Amino acid sequence: MDLGLKGKAALVTGGSKGIGLQTALTLASEGAQVAICARNEQDLQKAAARIKEETGAEVLVISADVSQEEQCKQAVQRVFEQYGRLDILVNNAGTSAARPFEEVETEQWTYDLDLKLFAAIHCSRAAVPYMRQSGGGAIVNLATSSAKTPAASSLPTTVSRAAGLALTKAMSRDLAKDQIRVNAVCIGLIRSDQIEKMWQRTAPEKTWEQFADDPAHQIPLGRIGRTEEAAQVIAFLVSDAASYVTGTAVNVDGGKGAAL
Repeated sequence: MDLGLKGKAALVTGGSKGIGLQTALTLASEGAQVAICARNEQDLQKAAARIKEETGAEVLVISADVSQEEQCKQAVQRVFEQYGRLDILVNNAGTSAARPFEEVETEQWTYDLDLKLFAAIHCSRAAVPYMRQSGGGAIVNLATSSAKTPAASSLPTTVSRAAGLALTKAMSRDLAKDQIRVNAVCIGLIRSDQIEKMWQRTAPEKTWEQFADDPAHQIPLGRIGRTEEAAQVIAFLVSDAASYVTGTAVNVDGGKGAAL
């Protein structure tokens, strides 16, 4: 299936590793012009080299801290200056933070909300005028399936991500008139640096396959997901193939989430 991404310009935040990197790879392989942004310049250069090696595409590398509003604006501006347009924004930046309510200090709440919620707000606000110029666009906000049904000791992440789901729905309503679609992807357990660290910390005697397939994860499909499985859903949502899809949140969690 031709996703209709050739020639479109995309910005992927948190694009140097994990789902962000795989999303950038997938978009580039579909012919999109891709920019990746993250804080670590070395990681960005490695990511760009991998994308070029696997797809032949040159990638715009932007070193930025998207928890800072001005840096969000500058990142979006650089994409427009490089490609003359901006059609796709993937708000992927974020980390996992899960503690009991009474253990989360004020500065941890602030950091998490800045990185996961306000980064999406600031990047989207900066991107929308350029998308409007192009006659439309697509935004995907990354969330977690646990944001729909938060568990104990899951703070502050589930609160930040739940706010991101509300943001997604409200934005989709406001921006539909401009043909800008806004959706969310709710991630479950997907192989990443954080999951690999958990593997090494909790079960170093197991191979990755043994750890990923452990029934203790309680994943109905029986395994931890692959980054490309998340990236393919994201690529679909920003593509012409999803031209009538907006304001929805898709679970990519192997069926573990308790809510639709």
